[in-house]
Parts: sequence; structure tokens; C-alpha cells
Amino acid sequence: MNKLWEKYAKVLVDYSVKVQKGELTIIRTDSYLSQPLVKEIYKQVLLKGAYPVVRMGVEGLNEVYIKNATDEQLEYIDPMTEIEYEKAKNLISIGALLNLKNMERLDSKKLAKRSSVMKHLSEKMLKRAADGELKWVIADFPTNALAQEAKMSLEEYTEFLIKSCYLHEEDPVSKWIEIGEKQEKIADYLNKKSKIRIVGDKTDITFNVAGRIWKSCAGECNFPDGEVYTSPVEDSANGQIYFDFPQLYRGNEAQKVLLTLKDGKVVDAKAEKGEDFLNNMLDMDEGSRFVGEIAIGTNDMIQDVTGNILFDEKIGGSIHMAVGASYPDTGGKNVSGLHWDLIKNMKNGGQIFADDELIYENGKFLI
Repeated sequence: MNKLWEKYAKVLVDYSVKVQKGELTIIRTDSYLSQPLVKEIYKQVLLKGAYPVVRMGVEGLNEVYIKNATDEQLEYIDPMTEIEYEKAKNLISIGALLNLKNMERLDSKKLAKRSSVMKHLSEKMLKRAADGELKWVIADFPTNALAQEAKMSLEEYTEFLIKSCYLHEEDPVSKWIEIGEKQEKIADYLNKKSKIRIVGDKTDITFNVAGRIWKSCAGECNFPDGEVYTSPVEDSANGQIYFDFPQLYRGNEAQKVLLTLKDGKVVDAKAEKGEDFLNNMLDMDEGSRFVGEIAIGTNDMIQDVTGNILFDEKIGGSIHMAVGASYPDTGGKNVSGLHWDLIKNMKNGGQIFADDELIYENGKFLI
């Protein structure tokens, strides 16, 4: 297994963020469970001649914070965190949660307030990334909590993670480069289009993407990866969209979400489960009811919902739409403390049109 973590670490350090000599590299993780991978990342960063700093979380601290923090404390951001976002050249985040539900019963209005306060750090990170000053990647370490949420044993989930990341390949980097080349062709095609229409179960919605940039994701910011995405023109989304997969955010879940949008804004949000939480998140700030991203998942090694957005938004044959913050590197201008990716299955008759041409049907590109 040590060889696997070494391989995993090398891909993240060498390919995803491409660590260079002398760069400050922050390695973050949720818990001690990810130590085998974190140690290997730390080692690989050192071998590059860079400067690794590890930030390891303590399980349950976020729960204690939200339950006990006053409004004044919720609005405070410590200067050490500010410095990291300003100075780091690389951010490597490893998810390794022991419990996926410890935030589920917390006050959603306090969660929204804290997210709103933190949004300027997200803005800073995305702007520095768009300017080429910062590289970042989010990845996961297999834990029992993640396995249970996916209804798998730990062994099965570990195997699933390995294959989703193509770490079972002798040369995973070459595989991700190959995937990237295929997706670049799709992105290049979409970059010549102005209007995107998505049609499906309880869904008919259009977006203006003129002047926006479609991007291919092939393991450089998320790992695993597999999507093409853009940020639509902020006031352009019109119609209705239904998300049949369970939608998770910060340990909370909304099911069977139906959104109605007018001139880019969510004007009505319904859910069979978690509707109050959904609307509290959408009311987080001025930008949280607008669309920050539309994307098409392409990773055919991921077919089932696992309850982990890092994997689920990449499901081959799915699309996702994020409400909240958009991506500056695609031309997006929407600012919010929220970025909630909502996933829709497209394999049951879903269609995508680009400038009125059918380009995608039943989970597959036709172009």
C-alpha cells in the first residue's frame, strides 16, 4: 500500500500542482487518517526543493465552532489563514473525514454567515489561480465514513478511488494527459457557441455562454477529475432544472431539487427533503441565487452516486450546475460565499443543445 500512496503523492505534486523549487506549499487535511498520503506528499514536496507546511484538522472542531461562536467570532478571520491565501504558491487539500454528518444538525443560518465571511478568501484564491500565481488541488484519502456513505466496504471504496483516479494504470499521468486532450477538443468546440440549452426530466433551461471560456478538467485542480465547464453570463439562465441525485453540502442533504430561474437568478427552489436548508444557503448573500458554473461530467470510471461531491460531479453521463461563486478564469463575474454543485443524471433521455444543435444525448457526446 505504501507504493500506492507514493504514486498518488507523485501525481498530485508533479502533475496536478507541478511544485517547483522554493515554492511555499500548504498541505491541508481534515484528520489524522490521511497520514500515509500526507507524509508522502510532504516527502515529494521536499524532494522538489520546495517548502511544505502541513495543516491537520481535528475532528469535531468545526462543529464546536458553529455551535458556540458569537456573531463577532463568526466574522473574524485569523491573520495566519490570510497569510496562507496570500503567500502560498501551492495548496494541496486532502479530504479524510471520520464523520460526514457532524454538521447536519447545525444552525444553517450560522453556516451561511460563516461562508459569506470567508468568501473573500475564496475570491482571492480563484483570482490568484486565474493570474497564474497559485496552483491548487483537492483530493481524498479513503476512510470508513466515505465508504459507508457510498455503501461500500473500505476495501471496495479504496479500489473505487484508485480506479477513478486511474492510479491502477502504470502511468496515470499519461492517462490524464490523454483525457485532457480529448476534453480540450470538446471545450474548443463549445467555445465557438453562444447558447446552451439543457432538456430532460422536468428540465428545460438555457444559458448564454458567449464570450465565456469552456475549460477541460483533467486532474489538475480536482483529483479525480473529468469534466468540461464554464461560468455562464450572470443574468442569462432562464427556465427550470430538476436534480434527481441527492445533493449534499456541508454534511446536509437536499433531495429531488427543482429550481426555477429567471434572468440568471433562482426565483423558486423546492426540494422533497432539505428545502429549508437549500433556501438558507441560497439566501447566503447577493450572489448565491445566481449560477456560477455549468459543467458536463466525463469520468466513466464513476457511475454511481457516492455522497462525495468530488467524485459525484464527475460522473460520466451527468451534468452539474453550481449556484453561487463563478470562476474568473472562465470569465465569470459572480461573487458569493456559496458554490454548491447540484448534479443531474442525463442518461435517462437528457439532451444538450449548443446554438440549437443537438450535441449530447443520454449521457454521451454526439460531436
